[in-house]
Amino acid sequence: MPIVTISGILLRVHFIRAMIRVLVTSLLFSVPGIGIAQIWQFGKGNPPSITITAPESVRDLLRTHFVLPTEADMDETARAAFMRRAQREISDLLATEGYFTPRITLELTPSDKPAVLDVEPGPRTLVDELSIEFKGDIAIDEPERRARVEKLRDAWSLRAGQPFRSSVWEEAKAVLLSSVAGDDYLAATIEESRAEVDAISSRARLSVTVDSGPAFRYGNLIITGLNRYDQSLISGLTPFKAGDRYRRDQLLAFQTKLQNLPQFGSAVVHIAPDEAVHEAAPIEVVLSEAQSQRVAFGGGYSSNTGARGEISYTNNDLLDRALRLNSMLRLEQKRQTFWTNLDSIPDRTGRWFSLGANVERTFIQQLETMRERVGISRNQLSGNFETRLAINWQREDRDPKGGLHQVNQTLALDGQLRHRNVDNPLFPRDGSITELRIGGGSSQVLSDQDFLRTYVRHQFWYPVGDRHVLFLRGELGYTFAPSRFGIPQEYLFRAGGIQSVRGYAFQRLGVREGQAVVGGRAMATGTVEYNHWFIPNWGGAVFADIGDAADSMQRLEPVVGYGGGIRWRSPVGPLALDLARGHRDGKLRMHFSIAVAF
Repeated sequence: MPIVTISGILLRVHFIRAMIRVLVTSLLFSVPGIGIAQIWQFGKGNPPSITITAPESVRDLLRTHFVLPTEADMDETARAAFMRRAQREISDLLATEGYFTPRITLELTPSDKPAVLDVEPGPRTLVDELSIEFKGDIAIDEPERRARVEKLRDAWSLRAGQPFRSSVWEEAKAVLLSSVAGDDYLAATIEESRAEVDAISSRARLSVTVDSGPAFRYGNLIITGLNRYDQSLISGLTPFKAGDRYRRDQLLAFQTKLQNLPQFGSAVVHIAPDEAVHEAAPIEVVLSEAQSQRVAFGGGYSSNTGARGEISYTNNDLLDRALRLNSMLRLEQKRQTFWTNLDSIPDRTGRWFSLGANVERTFIQQLETMRERVGISRNQLSGNFETRLAINWQREDRDPKGGLHQVNQTLALDGQLRHRNVDNPLFPRDGSITELRIGGGSSQVLSDQDFLRTYVRHQFWYPVGDRHVLFLRGELGYTFAPSRFGIPQEYLFRAGGIQSVRGYAFQRLGVREGQAVVGGRAMATGTVEYNHWFIPNWGGAVFADIGDAADSMQRLEPVVGYGGGIRWRSPVGPLALDLARGHRDGKLRMHFSIAVAF
């Protein structure tokens, strides 16, 4: 029985040839005026000299990657040259899909009809036998290593009975090697791989041998690129210590943590796969420090708070201790704010502390407030979870037009949990964000009123096909207290406007006090929105919002707003321009927000 032995190198040659043709054909298709129909039919009015017939299983492959001649008339020499090219290129293409014995013939027809290139791919080669062997430290006969070897074999994707395809074969080997090298075995290699194809029985015998090499352990840090900061800043963030077993995920997490620090413009963490130092492999950390101080200006407009301008100052190395100071003055038509915040460096668990203060004046829905606040918080970012525990003192002077003028103060303990699991933090299309918050104060400890504020919000994105996204949002809040009086507005609720109930003015839904709208103890809102992206960065949306805020759950009278809008994935973030109708009063309102830094 004849056996055709195809090494991994030969299969890669087949695959690379096919990919080159894919690239060339794609370039042809990207030129205006050139497309599949023209390549196969030679343009308008010119009858083709050759057409092609093939089974449906390979028709799309050939139509996409094999180019027929464009000459209207072909002599015998041209046909012979074409057939040599067709035999070579089509055989290579079909081999990538597991067809190794194709029959390719050219059937001549009368001069007034095109010749026919007939492609019979033959039987598809299936995987008949599979052998995956291991050498090196991973092959030591002990329970932990045996279990890992079995897990690696079980994860192999190209199994017996499946069609043999070059791309799947190469991908399966790459995944296997990556899985071995990801933990312990940094220097792992594929020592040998063979695919033996029986051309008569259309069966393939596959064998792979992986040499894990020795098990690696972490050595000392070798840090370069530091000028302004001490090396203890880096060593204090390592999620491992010298002598621990090598884990690729740990190394990548360490690199990501350094890249996210504002003190650095870039960070690369690397271990060389040198078997000579496997017992204590040095960890190379190459850093580029960012500018320590920065002043920025910005401007924007929101239908919630009007036009705005702002100036901010950042110092990433305050007191030469790598402390981060952020300050901002923001002036809006309905709100003016100055705040400053001092953050410590996150430790290896992702925990840091913040000390902040702010002063804010607002005049919204005939309610004027003046608020001063100071606070300290403990923050932590771990995977998709972000937590914050803070204690804040604030004093608020509230003056509703035609209502009761009050000065309220509170010392509040505030906790927040946020879970973020989205495919893109800036332009989410799939996933969800959930936020829980609870906080309160006591009249026994620097507060004018006993209260406990609770709040939950959930946002959900669900992709529908390639261009559609369904967005759902719901939020619910309630403040347990004898009365709303004596409680700062931050711990009460109002609704309306962007990210709330569109079709109604910003914070228009709440408790009427004189001519003003003030916060109530209860709130519930929800959104259903359907987005369609016409092109990658531009889309449209239709939506319906519902909700209300009141002084108790029983007094909630949910109102509905609905409409449509435009979506733009701008370079600085998502932009939405919505026209919504409030069902209660029948008015149309425009909702819009954009911010630009310069």
